[in-house]
Amino acid sequence: MAMPSGIGIVDTMIGFPADDFKMYDFIREQLKDPSAKFDFPVEYMFKNVPKELYGAGDPISLTLREMDRYGVEIGMIGVGGEVSRKALKDHPDRFIAHGNVDPNAGMAGIRDMVRQYEEFGVRAFAAFNAGYNPQVGIADAKMYPIYAKCVELDVPIFSCAGVPGPRFPMWPQEVRLIDQVMYDFPELVFVTRHGCEPWEDLAVKLMLKWPNLYYSTSAFAPKHYPEAIVRYANSRGADKIIYAGYFPMGLSLERIMTDLRDAPFKDHVWPKFLRDNARKVLKLDA
Repeated sequence: MAMPSGIGIVDTMIGFPADDFKMYDFIREQLKDPSAKFDFPVEYMFKNVPKELYGAGDPISLTLREMDRYGVEIGMIGVGGEVSRKALKDHPDRFIAHGNVDPNAGMAGIRDMVRQYEEFGVRAFAAFNAGYNPQVGIADAKMYPIYAKCVELDVPIFSCAGVPGPRFPMWPQEVRLIDQVMYDFPELVFVTRHGCEPWEDLAVKLMLKWPNLYYSTSAFAPKHYPEAIVRYANSRGADKIIYAGYFPMGLSLERIMTDLRDAPFKDHVWPKFLRDNARKVLKLDA
């Protein structure tokens, strides 16, 4: 049950310590309480956020160094900044792209999805429903053209689900909303991000129900993975749970990988969790 080495990990949520936290301005601008004072908007939730790396050197080299140190072969990154675009251009063997979606942008947002797909070869799109301004629920009509375009482009959507870390209202990310989306879009591959808490038991029930629904472990130190998710991975859900980190947004890779050594996954689960399920969903072997 110990974590094996030499897997060639695929990290479905990784980034670069660049811009001195400016990337989080869109969140801080919407907060109404003293949490806005944090450099990192959910800093209150994490210990030892690797803040010292931000602005400390070449951010791409820093991330690659940490990936090499801990056996991360491929990282999925956003395409929203110059650093990410440079990484995709200079290191296509190490980084793959996910695009971003904006349900409040109407058809301009759909056209932008196509642009990102064609320009960067994105393997997925990512949604943060509680973070949109105004907020948009997972099953809102504004999201449906986005889901339809994901199906058309044959790429998954990675969507934050559960109580959001930033001090926003949680209603857009209630896990029950995913049920309607999967009913209306049976071809859509939908991967949850950020835990699904406090509805992780419901997330398991929905994964049993819907064949194209998956769960990724982003934004959680492994010792805090929900028990229901670990139990599911070790039983009927070995093909449904996907590794995702949170470097450098809130966790160091050292913290993640140190904790991960003690994660109680069964032997047959580890390669699927760390590599195979992500490669399947992102079509890395196609």
